[in-house]
Amino acid sequence: ADLIIVCKEVLGRGVGVKPGGEDDLASDFEFCAPFVGPIGKKQYLGALGTFKIPDAFPDSNPNYHFFRVDPFEPERVWFQTRKTGTNTGEFMKKPPTGKALVFPPEAYSIRFNEQGKVKEFTVGYPMDRRVGNTGGLGGAFGYFYGVGNPLPIPECKPYKKSWQFGFLNWIASTTRRFQGLKLQE
Repeated sequence: ADLIIVCKEVLGRGVGVKPGGEDDLASDFEFCAPFVGPIGKKQYLGALGTFKIPDAFPDSNPNYHFFRVDPFEPERVWFQTRKTGTNTGEFMKKPPTGKALVFPPEAYSIRFNEQGKVKEFTVGYPMDRRVGNTGGLGGAFGYFYGVGNPLPIPECKPYKKSWQFGFLNWIASTTRRFQGLKLQE
């Protein structure tokens, strides 16, 4: 079977969370996001049950697109999302906000084993943090930030340049000026 078709079928079964979907996951399954994981099958399935995103965002649409088989890892399918959803249900024990969320484009991938089971699922890697209204955050962190309840950790906040990086940029700019190079604005 074409790996892209298999990938879309797995997505249709919720990558383990909809009825019948758990059978798609390999025994050595791993989930990985920018700041979460890798975690195993049991922890993944347990974590998803706590968020209840479909209940909180019943009109949620992942808008999956641009599926392709990785030319370097032929057992892996990459694809993108442009998630949208409106918070009309309770989310993490907080009342609905009515906020319509638009996520940045995100890169996802599913890696299959020789038996066609999902060995690895990667999600939530924003491709352009300037898009949408979730502070440039993807995955579950985008939902938290988007409804106004970010987790109290730096990873759940929009990108902010560190003073160290700002200082490094200043040094580079100053060095170019001393060298007589014209700065591009």
